[in-house]
Amino acid sequence: MEHLAIMKKSWGFTQKILSGEKKIESRWYKTTYPPWNKIRKGEFVYFKNSGEPVSLKAEVDRIIQFSSLTPEKVKHILDRYGKEDGINRRRVPEFFELFKDKKYCILVFLKNPEEIEPFEINKGGFGLMASWITVNNITEIKF
Repeated sequence: MEHLAIMKKSWGFTQKILSGEKKIESRWYKTTYPPWNKIRKGEFVYFKNSGEPVSLKAEVDRIIQFSSLTPEKVKHILDRYGKEDGINRRRVPEFFELFKDKKYCILVFLKNPEEIEPFEINKGGFGLMASWITVNNITEIKF
């Protein structure tokens, strides 16, 4: 499988992935959504900022999934993995407020990030709000 992660541009995470400063992509949910139970070591994640073309990819090194989260568990995850997730320590309280009521977290550890020839995607059939798309091959949504 291959994956597309759509990022919030204002957080600046795509550049942090490329520079190696961000080694984990985290997704936080109230209920499970992809990539929950749909991603494996050795697969590729393509990244794009919202409103921009896909511009980089990285290989999945490993995955950790957390369920039945409480605010205490969320704080622990942010304290333990926040830096590798590209979150500056002083911004941890801001992200805690965003995630404290989430029940699921998936950490996707990344390796070998690289810039790629930019391309656009067609999200048809995945929903306008989809922020993670899993396909057999990225060419299925490339245009």
